[in-house]
Amino acid sequence: MTGTSAFALAKRLRAGETVYGAWCMTNSPIVAETVAREGFAAVVLDAQHGLWDTASLITGVASLNHAGATPVVRVPHNDFALVSRALDFGAEAIIAPMINSAADAHEFAAAAKYPPLGERSWGPLRAMAMQSPRAASVDYMRDANEGTLTFAMIETTTALDNVDAIAATPGIDALFIGPYDLATALSNGMAQDVQAPQVEKAIDKICAAASKAGKIPGIYCRDTKSALAMAKRGFRFIIAGNDLTTLREATVAQLKVLKGH
Repeated sequence: MTGTSAFALAKRLRAGETVYGAWCMTNSPIVAETVAREGFAAVVLDAQHGLWDTASLITGVASLNHAGATPVVRVPHNDFALVSRALDFGAEAIIAPMINSAADAHEFAAAAKYPPLGERSWGPLRAMAMQSPRAASVDYMRDANEGTLTFAMIETTTALDNVDAIAATPGIDALFIGPYDLATALSNGMAQDVQAPQVEKAIDKICAAASKAGKIPGIYCRDTKSALAMAKRGFRFIIAGNDLTTLREATVAQLKVLKGH
């Protein structure tokens, strides 16, 4: 399978589907492409805590598109300039960390959406080549506003207090939970227990806020078991682990077998 229909992730999520995605920390387009070819609908290239730089993002986004998966980029904290650049590279969704207020959400949406919804400047030459090579500019602009997704990360106590206002911000399509940062914040830096009662309560509150506002609830999970559990709780864009964790666990399993003989 090569190539993906333009804005496939947005179409599926807006139709009410639950979509599972993968997450890549290593700045290896080949790793991301390999993961995508196994059948994940979307793959996140993490430019916040992962190792992706501009050059590898450009190649990684194209590799995912070629493999038939939607390219998603998590940008660094407050790097709204990279939001529009990543979309110009061909990313179809952006995850922005530490969106703590409606003002943060507005700034994020402004960078990701074309007028009248936002203030994104024109220049998606690479994106158009991959997504809509024959579209007129005005048609692509309209389609991109609907088809590119903005995921506002809710991962602090301040964001939790403002979650309804963030969810209601025009141009924000989804809320995305960073459970480990959320657990750290709610424990005042004492723990990263993502199953602590206060964290579980916060997760349900964020999911409810997204649903109430007609937005997509999303979350990062460490493994498939957690991902399936979150789907039952109403989340619709769910990450089921990352490349480094998967590699480590597969290696441990291999060595366990070898050492047992």
